[in-house]
Amino acid sequence: MTLNLEQIKEIIPHRDPFLLIDEVTELEPGVSVTAKKYLKPDEYWFKGHFPGQPVQPGVLMIEMLAQAGAVCALCLPENKGKIAFFAGIDKARFRGTVLPGDTLELHVDMTGKKGPIGFGKAVATVNGKKVVTAEISFALADPAPSAEA
Repeated sequence: MTLNLEQIKEIIPHRDPFLLIDEVTELEPGVSVTAKKYLKPDEYWFKGHFPGQPVQPGVLMIEMLAQAGAVCALCLPENKGKIAFFAGIDKARFRGTVLPGDTLELHVDMTGKKGPIGFGKAVATVNGKKVVTAEISFALADPAPSAEA
């Protein structure tokens, strides 16, 4: 299963400028996901990280992996309409420099669930080379009632 940007927006609540995945290239709901982020040279964070020598911030790569994992969890029918809140990051390692123009491939394997808490093993690569590995966890919750309601 593949998803374009509009289909991703139907699953997770993130929006510009904080929707940080561009497409899903492989998806087995609740099991695993592979997504991509095309790092355009004009991404807003490159201007300040770092001036004259732009480098992709590691914390944003972790967020990209988390968003991919959220798609995997939230596309299950029983999770439709819920929000996946970040619950934890363990064993994060940054293994290479990621630059403007690179394409990040983001892969998450779901490794378990305990009540509303889910766990995943996450890997980001550029041209097949691992640049980030981490274990992530998230809590599924219903969205807060709208202020308009």
